[in-house]
Amino acid sequence: MSAPLPPTVPVYAQLAPHDAATYAEWFACLAEPMRVRLLHAVAVAGVEVTVGQLTEQMGISQSTCSHHLRKLAEVGFVRMRKERTNTLVSVNPACCTGLPHAADVVMGVLGPRPCCPEDLPTDVRVRALEAGDWTDVRRIYGEGIATGHATFETEVPDRRSLDHAWLPDHRWVAEVDGRVVGWAAARGVSNRPVYAGVAETSIYVGHGDRGRGVGKALIHRQVTAADEAGLWTLQTSIFPENRASIALHRSAGYRTLGLRERIGRHNGVWRDTVFLERRRSEDG
Repeated sequence: MSAPLPPTVPVYAQLAPHDAATYAEWFACLAEPMRVRLLHAVAVAGVEVTVGQLTEQMGISQSTCSHHLRKLAEVGFVRMRKERTNTLVSVNPACCTGLPHAADVVMGVLGPRPCCPEDLPTDVRVRALEAGDWTDVRRIYGEGIATGHATFETEVPDRRSLDHAWLPDHRWVAEVDGRVVGWAAARGVSNRPVYAGVAETSIYVGHGDRGRGVGKALIHRQVTAADEAGLWTLQTSIFPENRASIALHRSAGYRTLGLRERIGRHNGVWRDTVFLERRRSEDG
């Protein structure tokens, strides 16, 4: 019997053997490039296609095409049916979500995520935003815009617009020695009641106070207050170049849902954003 792990080594949840065997079978099937090409061709077609059409499209023999399609059908990626002399092939809709889900499980994306960052700075005080803070909030917003990687905005929104958009109980400022050095806010994503617990979040830290843990203190307050208030989903979009912000949000339990390519123009240039989401633990 091997010695037990020392107490300082974390023990993580294990993937069930049955699930591991299933995923291994899926990945093994796709280890053949031609099968990947065939699955892609069937998936993007959107309708049933014949083996003859796939044979012509791939530039391979019909026997080779049929062999690979049978392998794809055995694990459930595609469905095949006979109609007179033709064999019709269609994608299995379940694999469109099942395959990405399997990859997320294996890579730990769906595993337990942290609640919020640790090692918070002792010299940063986070409190609710007050009427006298708006000048500093807008100044810090402008410093974020100046980086070119904080927002699509090119001008600081006026106070009335921000006051109208931000949820009243989810506006925070960070202070160091009495100075406002950062802010965090959340806004609703929809007026529909079904989305009442979904909010889009923002965090900005002043130019001269980055790298000292202000963002950690702000996001800690932001996510814990959201959890207590019953917000079940927090979401945010971040430019891929803003790696510090992406890392900060991941430390607070956010996960990357995807890259939104060419989602908008910024100063005349198409920009991508990384879309991240955090689910409250009891709702996730």
